[in-house]
Amino acid sequence: MLHTSQAAPVPAAGSRPNAWRGVAAAMFACGWGGNQFTPLLLMYRQQGGYSALSVDAFLGAYVVGLVPGLLLAGPVSDRRGRRPVLVAGTVASALASLVLCFGGQGAWPIYAGRLIAGFAVGIAMAVGTSWVKELSEGGDSGLPARRASLCQTAGFGLGAGVAGALAQWGPAPMVTPYVVHVLLTAAIPVLLLRVPETRPALPMRGLLRALADDLRVPTPARRRFRLVVLPMAPWVFGAAGLAYAVMPQLVDSRVGSWGLAYATGLTVLTLGMGVAVQPVAKRLRGAAPVVAMSVMLLGAALCAANAVVLSPWLAAGAAAVLGAAYGISVVSGLLEIQRMAGADDLAGLTGIYYTLAYAGFLLPTLLATLSAWLSYPVMLAAVATAALACLALVVTGSRRTAPLP
Repeated sequence: MLHTSQAAPVPAAGSRPNAWRGVAAAMFACGWGGNQFTPLLLMYRQQGGYSALSVDAFLGAYVVGLVPGLLLAGPVSDRRGRRPVLVAGTVASALASLVLCFGGQGAWPIYAGRLIAGFAVGIAMAVGTSWVKELSEGGDSGLPARRASLCQTAGFGLGAGVAGALAQWGPAPMVTPYVVHVLLTAAIPVLLLRVPETRPALPMRGLLRALADDLRVPTPARRRFRLVVLPMAPWVFGAAGLAYAVMPQLVDSRVGSWGLAYATGLTVLTLGMGVAVQPVAKRLRGAAPVVAMSVMLLGAALCAANAVVLSPWLAAGAAAVLGAAYGISVVSGLLEIQRMAGADDLAGLTGIYYTLAYAGFLLPTLLATLSAWLSYPVMLAAVATAALACLALVVTGSRRTAPLP
């Protein structure tokens, strides 16, 4: 891979061993802001009068904002520094919640707020993950990936849990959850000013070419990336979308007035399982992608079965299994990427990975669109079949390629 600059020296983690926590706080807050909306989908359907396709399109707007955040923020931070980019992302996350406060007045503030929230999460994932790694060098090679993933996932889970509880039982349900997030985020940009910079700013000359270089997978890693990472990555958030966007809507008629609380519970259950199993991914080593896709297949099959029986209990079981698949796959994918990347393209390749992972979050929107012609049992059976095909690809790829050291 061509580079237009030399890698900046990374400060020793031991000089400030807890410096990564400031970055983790920013990732937590942006994750909170990104996922607080998810359990509120039923609220917008019931109180806002939006169709299932419309609320799933709100999720799609989030992905539209996420992609440029992932693809641009990482390479820019590789060249211009981590701090200014992540500060901008944290401010954008708070701005998104301010815009969403006006969502009760029409759809456009929701689309705009979700797009900005996606952009902020993209920055946090690409830049924050890389910064945490650089501030955690030494010792356990898998620790930085687990730290970054746990912080982001904890934000996703707690944001959804608090927002759902406030919307179910608190005042002004379309406003209060977002105000809480703005207050939570307010002090974090100041906190980031105390975190050591690991990528000092380089000249702007050649920046565009450098951005393109940073988004290329290094030649020695391309075969494993294509055969192992690529078939697994979209299932990371595909699993999340099935668990807490599709399942609650399928069983909504079975839970009555508890629909919002139930959707919140599924979200927290999914992400809680994701947090609980992430340490397992490190111990699985090179087998982790195969295990992740095997668990993913089981979760997809349970979703297909529940599309027929419409059981809230089976939906919860499927969410727990899909949460475990999410946790193993997100960490194993990050470990693969961190082995493949060099110092000058770490954030760029992390952005590529998360872009592929978040493509799976469009799955609920795709299913809602196709539901005009196909039933959910048929569509979810097809999803399970696709998971089986990807598992076969990952098994084959794992046998033909070895993880990079």
